[in-house]
Amino acid sequence: MNAQSPSVPSYRLRGELLPGELLAQYTTWGVGGAARQLYRPADIDDLAAFVAGLPVSEPLFWLGLGSNLLVRDGGFAGTVVLTAGLLSGLEVMDENRIYAEAGVACPKVARFSGRQNLHGAEFLAGIPGTLGGALMMNAGAFGGETWDIVQRVETLSRAGRRQWRSPADYRVGYRSVKGPAEEYFIAAELGLKSGAGEQALERVKALLRRRNETQPTGLRSCGSVFRNPPGDYAARLIEACELKGERIGGAVVSDKHANFIINQGQASASDIEALIQHVVETVQVRFGVSLQTEVRMIGEPADEGERT
Repeated sequence: MNAQSPSVPSYRLRGELLPGELLAQYTTWGVGGAARQLYRPADIDDLAAFVAGLPVSEPLFWLGLGSNLLVRDGGFAGTVVLTAGLLSGLEVMDENRIYAEAGVACPKVARFSGRQNLHGAEFLAGIPGTLGGALMMNAGAFGGETWDIVQRVETLSRAGRRQWRSPADYRVGYRSVKGPAEEYFIAAELGLKSGAGEQALERVKALLRRRNETQPTGLRSCGSVFRNPPGDYAARLIEACELKGERIGGAVVSDKHANFIINQGQASASDIEALIQHVVETVQVRFGVSLQTEVRMIGEPADEGERT
């Protein structure tokens, strides 16, 4: 990892700036090296000023609950902005819209909506991340996708400029969202349907039960590792290759759901990445299908000396 000193803006910070912060503690896999610096913003205005004060050349990464993310062992030679639990605004706007900031956990949005006598967001209960991450990749679960309920999004540019954008400003597909460069999601207005709140809460509970029954919840994973290929399921292909239980170091393909890789306690990021590649190669040889990852990988591998 590049050992340059942190890039500290000149204005007075209201948040918390942490140089050399180990990122493993912020990821659901529990692996990964340190960031050059991590910032915990006080609020959106503070975050806007902080981002505007960074050098244009500074690598910048936004981190929510750390699911769907693999930080390599050599760490990230740039600035990480933590949103989970910090950009936490969540409120009703009118009879069928809610406002949610990027750091709010998706299951919390689902439960909040039901308690406000709104329905249509129940599927978010199955997404183990923040709304910001869900917006970035059009995360989905149980037949629903995030951008199905987005009315508009608020973004922040590298210059610290906030603005609202409509879905028409983005190309949204399966686990894919492409929009203006160097803009980051900080909030969204979600359009829901009024009424049936009690039924929505019951459905949230049912979806969470189903998730617990079919997925290895409570273990260190990132959620689903691979996108489903057209007309098929990644888990089916992996299981058909008899890869359940396959292991590299401390990383193992889940026996409960083949599209999950578990850190059994001693895995490194390189173990997990090697196992991902092994699964990809095995499925390609057996079925001629090239699996694409959902998980995002950032940072650099550990130096050779760090592996010994």
